Parts: sequence; structure tokens; C-alpha cells
Amino acid sequence: MASQFRKLLPVPFIDQIQAESEVELHNGVYTPLVVLWLLVAQRIHGGASMETAVLELLLGLPDSFWPRPCKRIRDWREHGKTPSSHTGAYNQARKALPLSMVEKSCDHIFQQLMAQVGRSASEGEPTAFLLDGSSVRLAHTPELCKTFPPGSNQYGEAHWPVLRVVVAHDLHSGLAMRPQWGAMYGNQAVSEQALLEAAIDRLPPAATVIGDANFGVFSVAYTATQRQHPVVLRLTPDRARRLAGEALYDGIDRAVTWTPTRMDRKSHPELPEEACVPGRLLVREVQPDNGVAPFLLALFTTYPSSANQCFRLYGKRWMIETDLRTLKTTLHLDQLTCSTPDMVAKEIDMGIVAYNLVRALIGLASQQSGIPPRGYRFTKVRLILQTFAPALANAPNPQATQRILDQIMTYVQQSKQPQRRRKRPAYPRQVWNRGDHFPTRSK
Repeated sequence: MASQFRKLLPVPFIDQIQAESEVELHNGVYTPLVVLWLLVAQRIHGGASMETAVLELLLGLPDSFWPRPCKRIRDWREHGKTPSSHTGAYNQARKALPLSMVEKSCDHIFQQLMAQVGRSASEGEPTAFLLDGSSVRLAHTPELCKTFPPGSNQYGEAHWPVLRVVVAHDLHSGLAMRPQWGAMYGNQAVSEQALLEAAIDRLPPAATVIGDANFGVFSVAYTATQRQHPVVLRLTPDRARRLAGEALYDGIDRAVTWTPTRMDRKSHPELPEEACVPGRLLVREVQPDNGVAPFLLALFTTYPSSANQCFRLYGKRWMIETDLRTLKTTLHLDQLTCSTPDMVAKEIDMGIVAYNLVRALIGLASQQSGIPPRGYRFTKVRLILQTFAPALANAPNPQATQRILDQIMTYVQQSKQPQRRRKRPAYPRQVWNRGDHFPTRSK
């Protein structure tokens, strides 16, 4: 895994983005490439500590991580003088690493992996991205509380700072674009729609945007179409009735021109006078899997295909929910322990890289078996990588490396999602408290 990461970030690219950052970094043990990998390794190990990252380094990384080794690395290689196992040097190096290098590395890796495994398995199926928003809880520090204020209610202010994040994941492979985030509460709070508008330029060209009713607003449709991205957006019943000009009924499939309302223009004063989005309004009666009463599902789309294809695409939107669960539960991005906004950004971005590396391995397995990438278990594949990574990094020769890779792919192919004959009964929806305890504060 470290070797694959190394290939995705070649020396010329690292040198280029370091020069663009205009920050002078010393050539020591913890080079930018080493720090980037250790941040990824912490997430692959489920949000492990800095001690785990340093031990990952001491266990051994490929020599290519130090193309211009410093004296300390040369002494390690030639005389066995290992670096210190303390975390101070690593902590200073990750703080000194420019955020611009982290962002550009995340984007570069995403683009390369999309080219390798992000292509649709079905001929003619579009490149499509699923959208959703979530929240991340942060450590309680003065700087984070100022940037991402805690929420409040009638009982007062909450304890944890919270940020709002919007993610976009490839429908076929599950690969994730670098997310966009901002404050969820306070005077500087940003909406999910505004976050998407800020991040949409990072989507691959002509990628179809699929979003739920929270993204089914004029500003999202207009921003996407202006950048040549087709949309498949769910509409609220009120918004759909306004577009239809009549009561909704099953089978509506008509061309409409979406124009901004007075409130749309108030919230987006930059909209030109002639702003509009031509598309189609589709309405179908659908039956939810959980057995509740059927309802009318309304979609607005600029995707040039049949109504059945549009509803089929939107029917896969639920996959983003499991992707978010993976990011927040398996990779432990639900609550970050770093203490500054800069480190929060680095942790999230490199957490996405860790997620994408696992997804890329699943994509390679999918190409061999023909099983869709989402037919594999992410958690087990991550565990396989975590277990075999040390042996792979320390393989004595190319033959041993290939033998370990063959083992990894064998076990990945055994990590398919189970095909259950009967649907398991759903557990009742209940809220379970986390059981957090806070120290008593003296007044």
C-alpha cells in the first residue's frame, strides 16, 4: 500500500507542489511524502494515534520515500541507527506541512484513481456522483470553537464544535472527491448547497450530479448546468407542484424551464436576470422497501435519457449513506481530536485519501471478477490492507512482493458482500447515548 501511494505521488509532483507552496521545508526524516503517508496510515488503522504512525515509519518504508536521504536516514540504512520513537518530530512536521500540498495531493490521487478504476462497468452508463451532507464533531479548543461554533438550544450552548461537510462519491466505484466544509452554526454558518457550489469544479468533466431534496433547489441546478454537469435532483412536493403548475400525479414527464423565485434571488443576488435551467419534470409513484405507503417521487433532470433510467439512477442514492457510515465509523472521521482548523483540514483530506486507496483496491478486484465494486465489503478489505501492509513494505525482492500481492487479491476476492436469501428484519429505530462524561469544572 505504501508503494502504491508512493507511485501516485511521484517526486517531480511533490517537488512542484512544494515549490508552489513557497514554504521552505527541511530535508529530514519526516519529508512531506512521509508525513502524507503517515496521515493516511493513521486512518487506515482506524484513526490510530501518532505513536502508531511513528512505529509504522520505524517498521520500515520503501527507500523511495527518501529520494534524497538526509544524514539521519543514511545512518539508519548503513549503520542501523534508528530514529527516535517519540512523536515530537512527526507532530512538528505534520503541523509545518502546508495545507495546499495536502489538498493538491488529495486531488491528484483522486484524479489518477478515477482514471484507473472509476470508469463505469456498464457500457454507456454515465459517470455520476452522489451528493450528501453530514457533520463532524471536533475537539473543544478556543480556536476550533471560534471557527466552528457549537450548536445551542433552550438549555444553552453545546460543548463540541461542529462542522458541516458535503461529500461527492462516484456512483460506480465509490471513490470520493475531496469534500468541502464550513461552520454548521454561528454567524458564519454555511449551507450544504453553498458548499456544493464551492466544490463543484472538482468534479470530473460532464459528471452527472445526483442529490436528494436538500440539493433540489434552483441554485444547485443552475450552478451544475452552467459547468456542464447534468443533474438528477429530487424535489419537494411544493417545489415540484410549482414547476408543474398543477397537482402532481403519477406519470408526469414533461419539459419545464426552472426559473428562480424571489427568495432564490434574495439568497443569490449574483444570479443574472435571464437565469433559468431547462430540463424535465418526472413524477412516479414509488413503493418504499420498508413497506410504508407509496408516495409520489418528483425529480428534476437535465440528464438526456429515459425516465426509467433517471429513476434508476436516483434509486442508487442510498449508497452515499453507507459511504458516509464507512468514513465516520470505520475510518473514525466522526470526531477529530486535532486542535486547529489547519490540522482538521489535513486530517479530513488524508482520511479521504485512505478511503480512496481501499476503494481503488476493491476496484482492481472488481475488474478481475466482474462483480461491481460496491459488491465488496469495505471493512474487511481495509483490514486486509492493514494486516499485510508491513509484510508488503518489507518484502526482500520483487518475487516476494508479487507473492504477497497475490495473497492480498485472493483474500479481497473473498470479501464479497453476502447474498442473503431472506431480508433481515430491521431493528427498531432508537437513539443510544454515547455515554460521554465531562470533568467537573470548578467555578
